[in-house]
Amino acid sequence: MSGGARLAVCGVVATLASTCALLPLIDTTTWMVQAAILLTVQSAVGALARRVPLSRPLTVTVQALVTLVLLTLVFARSQALGGLLPGPDVFREFGQLLQEGADDVGRYAIPAPATTGIRLMLVGGLLVVGLAVDAVAVTWRSAAPAGLPLLALYSIAAGLAQSGRDWLWFLVAAAGYLLLLLAEGRDRLARWGRVFGGGARSPSRGFLAPGSGPALAPVRTGRRIGALALGIALAVPAVLPTMEGGLLEPRGRAAGPDRDDSSGFDAVRPLVTLRDSLNQPENREVMRYRTSTESTREMYLRIVALDRFDGASWQPSEHRLTDLPEVLPTPAGLAPGVRADAVNTSVAAAGSYAQNYLPLPYPAERVRVDGHWRYEPEGRTVAGERGQTTRGVRYQVSSLLVQPTAAQLAGAPAPREEVLREYTKVPGSLPGVVGATARKVTAGSANAYEQAVKLQDWFAADGGFSYDTEVASGGGSDAIAKFLEAKRGFCIHFSFSMAAMARTLGIPARVAVGFTPGTPLPDGSMSVGSKDAHAWPELYFEGVGWTRFEPTPSRGTAPDYTAAQEPSAADPGVPAPLPDRSTAPSARPPSAGDCTPQLKRLGECPPVAQQASAGGGPGGGLSPGAVAGIAAGGVALLVLPTLPLLWRRRLRARRLADPGQHAPSAPEGSGTPPGPGVEHTLAAWAELTDSAWDYGVLPDESRTPRSAAARIVRLGGLTGAAEESAHRVATAVEQVLYAPQPRPPAGLVDDVERVRAGLRSSARRPARLRAVLAPRSAARLVWGLARRRRAAGERLRSGRLGTAWRRAGGALRTTLGRT
Repeated sequence: MSGGARLAVCGVVATLASTCALLPLIDTTTWMVQAAILLTVQSAVGALARRVPLSRPLTVTVQALVTLVLLTLVFARSQALGGLLPGPDVFREFGQLLQEGADDVGRYAIPAPATTGIRLMLVGGLLVVGLAVDAVAVTWRSAAPAGLPLLALYSIAAGLAQSGRDWLWFLVAAAGYLLLLLAEGRDRLARWGRVFGGGARSPSRGFLAPGSGPALAPVRTGRRIGALALGIALAVPAVLPTMEGGLLEPRGRAAGPDRDDSSGFDAVRPLVTLRDSLNQPENREVMRYRTSTESTREMYLRIVALDRFDGASWQPSEHRLTDLPEVLPTPAGLAPGVRADAVNTSVAAAGSYAQNYLPLPYPAERVRVDGHWRYEPEGRTVAGERGQTTRGVRYQVSSLLVQPTAAQLAGAPAPREEVLREYTKVPGSLPGVVGATARKVTAGSANAYEQAVKLQDWFAADGGFSYDTEVASGGGSDAIAKFLEAKRGFCIHFSFSMAAMARTLGIPARVAVGFTPGTPLPDGSMSVGSKDAHAWPELYFEGVGWTRFEPTPSRGTAPDYTAAQEPSAADPGVPAPLPDRSTAPSARPPSAGDCTPQLKRLGECPPVAQQASAGGGPGGGLSPGAVAGIAAGGVALLVLPTLPLLWRRRLRARRLADPGQHAPSAPEGSGTPPGPGVEHTLAAWAELTDSAWDYGVLPDESRTPRSAAARIVRLGGLTGAAEESAHRVATAVEQVLYAPQPRPPAGLVDDVERVRAGLRSSARRPARLRAVLAPRSAARLVWGLARRRRAAGERLRSGRLGTAWRRAGGALRTTLGRT
């Protein structure tokens, strides 16, 4: 293996080794296999470009273009021109996927599912880093600076990782980088020849035999230095004092009292982006649903329940997941005497909404959904596994609309002992003002129901609280106390605080996260947007079960059972049949001109063919300019690959033409007078050496014609007539260059053709195809263009062009003056 090939392979290995630090961040490794394949293709393209050879900037440019085509094939093939070439639609698709990937990064906990957006960010970033490493270490032959992009890649992964194997990934990344440095060192030493250390001769193994003597001292010293550096890098951080907060804070450590959290509370991933969703200027639609009940104001779509409270944060308990049953168990605590209407709902999630939990009305009895979903019985939630998300999912839910009366809640017996023990836990770190305020607000209440209603009304109306999504109440165990003092916040603050205060009163409580019912549409369906994200407290009453309350002012609706009067006891009637998948909510298909990026993310744009037929000109087709551009692009795609072939054939025809035609002249200083015979001989020799180059025999300008011919015969495998022809052409060249009276022999064209035929017959099929379709000697065309560019630059610097322009300008002014 050559030094350049070894460097390229080590560059790929070093890049993949640094990328291994990203593996703990994603719940699957298939993206890594895909990225490794694309990275290998990218490196192979660079190796071929350097072998042609192309200039260094052009090599990197070719690799970047091939990388763009590879990403287009993998992530945006349907938007590409001809399914291959990237166009404006491809770049728009990339932008949309990157935006979705950024949203997914903020939405999911580690390990996150490998969504399309996240995969594009990972694979694209890996290819960019790989291109930088290949360009610096292989193309420019400087491996040390290639560690910077590798360090950036590892640092990003290490900053986000929360596993205890960070040291292992550091070792893998460091080993890859050291391997790259060793490969470059070996390549540099190989250019100088064999290294001799000057030691004494070994009588048993010979003078500096391989593997012995001081010749290996630099290698051993380098290995020792590398091992020492790795040891220091691992040992020093272990003995240094640790810092809390940020990326250095150990996983699972509770927030300290000095921690500043703009939201004021810690929460699980479904709450991380809740405030950001509420602050977005655009109410982005996340799902639509159609339901059989007319009381849509009670259709809260619940995602997850937070039932573990440590004084600073609410989080879900770790319960065992089971297979999603066909019929869900009866809700805990619900007695037969409480009114519960059956409701059927069809939900269609948007393509831009990706969540691990399935939004469901509570309590659900039956869930029909495709994909990999699991059931958590305690919170009655449905969670995805193996990367399953809600993106574009359609599902049907049969649920109960529980409508207890105020009297039923007021007369509820005491909860069971296990419920009280589990859901009334309050940590000792909770400030006493929280419990004192709860007792003060609920003073005079006769039962737990009246206490819950007073807490709700105090937050929503009587306590002087205001709704504000920009609030910053601080964090830690005193977050609730600060909120009760500031009296400004949004749904997280209100639900967290009411649930905590209910627990201090001995009422089982937890927090639910999900969406409010949304906005009705003219077609009868409901549209749920990002601004409908919400959190609310659930309190447990024996005989009714977990019951929703609404303490947040100006958000959601207060349940009817929290009012003094009894709810209406009208016959609910027979529930509507379960909606079929064909009746899932959908909007009117937009026209091509109305297809915004948002509608495109929701998957409601017509196909590309329909868009093309819907506009683009008076006749509904493409404009003449677009047709001409596509035609020109197609012609260019067909012509560009054939340029080396056409140029090579044209040059061969000129060189092997009749002696009287134009051909290269004799070299300056050779003493050979130019003439048709001399020019024809030199042209035939140039064609012979270029033909050998096309078949892999690189030209060597330092050799004499006779030595060069012998080298071509040996490396090209020429025998018989082809060998004799090669020597005959070399002898003719020596005659015209050095003889006092050169007499070029006849039949040189036939000799060159016999040599070409011999090279072709001794080469393998891939070499023959490359010699015809992509001849190596076509590099002379690139070199010629470079020489002309340099010559033009020298003329420009010397002032010749400037003088010509000044003369032309003077003549023009004279002419205009005369006129």
